[in-house]
Amino acid sequence: MLDIHYFSEKITAMNAVTLKKNGSIVYNGNTVKSDAINLLSAQITLEDRYTLRSFFEMLDKYTLFAKLNAFLPMYTEQYRTCPENGCDGGMLDYLEFSKTVEMIGVPDKRLEIYSSLIGLHASEASEIKSMQLAHLLDLPLKLGRLKHIVFGDRVDIFEFDTVYTLFEFIDGIAWELSFHVTPEQCELRR
Repeated sequence: MLDIHYFSEKITAMNAVTLKKNGSIVYNGNTVKSDAINLLSAQITLEDRYTLRSFFEMLDKYTLFAKLNAFLPMYTEQYRTCPENGCDGGMLDYLEFSKTVEMIGVPDKRLEIYSSLIGLHASEASEIKSMQLAHLLDLPLKLGRLKHIVFGDRVDIFEFDTVYTLFEFIDGIAWELSFHVTPEQCELRR
């Protein structure tokens, strides 16, 4: 008798990559040497102590990834002007990348699916739009759970374990940075 769960786990493992804190990608136990466009649909896991700096180091190692989103070249250049360490701003514990499925006007109006990059301090979520990239680079970056939001007479929020693809991760962070990071002269002082 076939064990479907066994084969499902094997297929998932074959299509999974680990993003290392030094910016490398590991696939099937080996560090990927090429630009790895064929891995964009792979499920990701993040190495412990992965940071936003790790993300930019990945873009430097796999240069084609920086062409996936129009905002990435600008932020890659900004990253290169930041100090080599100590870029955590001291206001947040970590950054969380998550996915949201939002149902608006249920049952037949609209469904939105989007990614978010937020800061967390003492389990409280904070927007990062007023923070400089230089205050975010060395914060740990974690993958969050999927939030399912249903609007009706009351708001219901459910959270689920989920997977993220490499493409979702790259494009989602680029999209969020395009809204969240402000020029240094516009930064709000705290």
